[in-house]
Amino acid sequence: MPVAAITIDLNADLGEGFPWDAALISRVSSASLSCGFHAGDRATILPTLRAAIARGISLGAHPGYPDREGFGRREMAMNRDEVASLILEQCEALSQMAAEVGERIRFLKPHGALYNQAQRDPEIADGIVSGAASLGLPVLGLPGGDVQRAAGAAGVRFVAEGFADRGYREDGRLIPRDQPGAILHDPEAIAEQVLRLVRSGRVKTLCLHGDNPESVALADLVRATLDRHGITVRGFAT
Repeated sequence: MPVAAITIDLNADLGEGFPWDAALISRVSSASLSCGFHAGDRATILPTLRAAIARGISLGAHPGYPDREGFGRREMAMNRDEVASLILEQCEALSQMAAEVGERIRFLKPHGALYNQAQRDPEIADGIVSGAASLGLPVLGLPGGDVQRAAGAAGVRFVAEGFADRGYREDGRLIPRDQPGAILHDPEAIAEQVLRLVRSGRVKTLCLHGDNPESVALADLVRATLDRHGITVRGFAT
């Protein structure tokens, strides 16, 4: 019997105000759009929405903590209902902008500290999944964490995500950015990690951080690695 082709989605965090969004859009299959709370505003988000639509890639919401000074990367203490309200408020704002250009939001991917905190904090995870359930959206997260658990309990589609250039701890969580090994720089190590993640079958999408000045070069490296090994880039959300 023929071997089934391997496919993977590539998503990038966009609309945060960085000048290489357009270049990234041409290299990915999904775009996680800032909702304007941790970064970005209408002037940066709307053009990114239009560019993504022109390329035919899937649009997702990328809500984060309301912490522009810290770029949404500082943890906050919130209960389940507060997190759910935060998710709904931000997704509604982005959905309104998407509607203006004739498109809709198709998935939810929390940003920064909200994302990482939710992997190990049931209260935060339950709030995110509650918001996703209300919106009828699949939610992205690390495999094996509290978000996956909460999504399973709530009947919300969970999409496991991997990171091409982030270091992993032995328990499968990401190494915090302020610790050694958090960011991979060696192209060979990145290529090896990409292949390991995709071939494991545990992840359905790989993230490229849109705030990284090297994100376009990283995207080219990832795509070249996938192409060389016959792995097709295809969006998971349609």
